[in-house]
Amino acid sequence: MTSHPVIRFYRGALLLGAAEAAPGMTLVEVAEVAGVEIATNCTSGNCGTCMGTVKSGDVIPVEPLPGGLDEEFVADGAVLCCIQLPDGACDIDLRPPI
Repeated sequence: MTSHPVIRFYRGALLLGAAEAAPGMTLVEVAEVAGVEIATNCTSGNCGTCMGTVKSGDVIPVEPLPGGLDEEFVADGAVLCCIQLPDGACDIDLRPPI
């Protein structure tokens, strides 16, 4: 049996849920499996509604940056959960890096 990386979702220090990420799953899709609701609006990375912060681990970068994300936010660990994929196990804080 193949093991997939575990993604944990937090709000600050509070663990909201965790689930394994199958290949190709966005962070929003993994959160849904974990029973964690992430607000979305456009689901294409343009609005920023689903923005969270990487606490640990890595998320595959998006190139070029979509409208909902800028270089300053990326430098602070921001991710758009509706379009970004985990790159191994990671912890995501569902509070944006503001």
